[in-house]
Amino acid sequence: MTLLPRSPIGVETLDAADVDPAVARATLRDLAVVNTLCGGRRAVAVAFRRLLRRHPDRSSVRVLDVGAGAGDILAHLVTVGARLGVRVQPVAVDVLPAAAQLCREANLATVVADAARLPIARRGVDIVVVSQLLHHLDRQAAVTLVRALDRIARLGLIVADLRRSFAARVGVRLFSAAMRFHPVTGRDGAVSVRRGFTAGELRDLCSRAELDATVRRRAGFRLVAVAEGSRAHD
Repeated sequence: MTLLPRSPIGVETLDAADVDPAVARATLRDLAVVNTLCGGRRAVAVAFRRLLRRHPDRSSVRVLDVGAGAGDILAHLVTVGARLGVRVQPVAVDVLPAAAQLCREANLATVVADAARLPIARRGVDIVVVSQLLHHLDRQAAVTLVRALDRIARLGLIVADLRRSFAARVGVRLFSAAMRFHPVTGRDGAVSVRRGFTAGELRDLCSRAELDATVRRRAGFRLVAVAEGSRAHD
């Protein structure tokens, strides 16, 4: 997912730069289903609506999704914006070519780039979304990335990730089996949950990154942090 240092907890297939493209594609599509049915998409959309309503004069916003995966969340934000009368200009970023291809198939402008080396100027986009990426990193690397992403967002930064719990670990295994997902999806999903956060941990991470962020729990064992228009690094 990124060249930044990986989490020391477990190993996920999508962490590998040489992951089989067919496996990556199947797993990413499975994760898009999980996001739709288990709260990942909605968790980001609620935060996105909140940011848009804080800026009712905006008729157009550029949204950057870092670690976009299949592009399902970003595509949903385009729809959410349209319902609110706001034109969303989406830009998907992922280091995996398989992910980038899925994003292009979803008609999203796409950049293949590492999260640590984004070709984006300071305050170069309106809203930055980073969903289910931070748990792939060690905590200090996550702090560094969040601080960097805050620098490029004019209106706000949305950080969404998994809430760590035993119930979530069991649930992702059972759900993956019931949905007949690729075997990697359930296995990696359980590791992802182990790598996840408590609300306090995500709040602390944002504080260390010098963000004034609000952290909320959402359905589906999700956590969302929103930092609105921070200027701490200008």
